[in-house]
Amino acid sequence: MANVLTTQNIVLNSVQTVKFLPSPSRWEGQRTLKVMASTSPSGPAEPTPAEDVKTVNVRIKGRVQGVFYRNWTVETAKKLGLDGWVRNRRDGSVEAVFAGKASVVDLMVENCRSGPPAAMVTSLNVQPVSIEVPSGFERRKSE
Repeated sequence: MANVLTTQNIVLNSVQTVKFLPSPSRWEGQRTLKVMASTSPSGPAEPTPAEDVKTVNVRIKGRVQGVFYRNWTVETAKKLGLDGWVRNRRDGSVEAVFAGKASVVDLMVENCRSGPPAAMVTSLNVQPVSIEVPSGFERRKSE
C-alpha cells in the first residue's frame, strides 16, 4: 500500500509512489502521483552545481482544460520544488515550463501524463529549452 503525502517537505533522493489527495472541493476522486521520498524536515533540496539541471517546455493535449489541470500542475510542481509556469492555450492544450533538478523535472513530466483525476491526456510533447525561469512556480494567463 502506498503512503499518503501529507507534507511539502521533499528530499530529492529516492522515488516512491504515493497517493496525492487533492482538496475535496477541487476534485473528486484521487490519482496516484509519483513523488520523491520525504526524509528531511528542511524542505525541497536545491540542486548542487554537480547535479544536472534542466528546463523543458511541455504541451499537454486532451481533456485538460476545465478539469483543474493548471491548479494541479501548480500544486504538484511546488511540492516537488520546481520553478516555472503553466497556462491554457487557445487551441485547448495546456503549456508548462518546468525547471530544476533533471530527475525531478522528469518525474513531473511523467506525472503530467495523467494529471488530475478529471483529465484525459492524449498527447504530451516535451522540448528542452534554454530560457531563464524565475524562481517559484506560477499560473499564467491563457494565451
